Amino acid sequence: MPRKARVKSRYGICHVMLRGANRQEIFHDEQDNLRFLETIKRYKRISSMQVYAWCLMGNHVHLLLKEGNEDLSVTMKRIGVSYVHYYNWKYRTTGHLFQDRFKSENVETKSYLLTVIRYIHQNPVKAEIVQRVDDWKWSSCLGYYNTVNAYGDLLDRELILRMFSDDKDMAIDRFKEFNEMTNYDTCLNDRMTRRLTDEEAREKIRKILGTYEIAQVKSLPRLQRNELLRKVKKIDGLSQRQAARILGVSHILIHRA
Repeated sequence: MPRKARVKSRYGICHVMLRGANRQEIFHDEQDNLRFLETIKRYKRISSMQVYAWCLMGNHVHLLLKEGNEDLSVTMKRIGVSYVHYYNWKYRTTGHLFQDRFKSENVETKSYLLTVIRYIHQNPVKAEIVQRVDDWKWSSCLGYYNTVNAYGDLLDRELILRMFSDDKDMAIDRFKEFNEMTNYDTCLNDRMTRRLTDEEAREKIRKILGTYEIAQVKSLPRLQRNELLRKVKKIDGLSQRQAARILGVSHILIHRA
């Protein structure tokens, strides 16, 4: 059955999420995160889109974008293809990196625009990776908090800050208060998954391994080992690097399984 065409927002503003195939990690180190942001910046210049917020997590990305001079689907395809090319070259792998096409929802009101920004910035807090929104380096939060825009021409923050005040310092203070407010926001029907502790992860892995011990996995025949690794990759809240550390194998081995 053919996919339904994406219904366009009246204002061209969309909350977009990209997720790794089988929830695999798509960012393994700082270089990967920087490369993805540079890729967004490059296609922002080409498409003249605006970027209101972002958050890069281990296995998914949230973006809040305003469509530029080309359809957002085209811009997102450009970004995805470019990053996948870099990723496959760096990690010497092939195949799909992202799960299907991107998920998106239209943002049609000012109140929901602000809600989505707060939701995006609080992603790492609700996932219990950090305690404060400004502890997470890979979101647009710090770009809003600093008097001088830390991300230059990547982050378009003026429209958002003006919703709080025409005075920049007052706008930033009011934005901080709103951005850190306790809430139960849900956007894109995205279910937050808490990162497992190592002990929780070991228990879930042991259930999948059955009669095998964790220490035996790396010595199993390739086909048998890969079958188990594919099941381990599907554990919610378990990153591939965490699984690799527990099992004593390379994260690339898990990625390729």
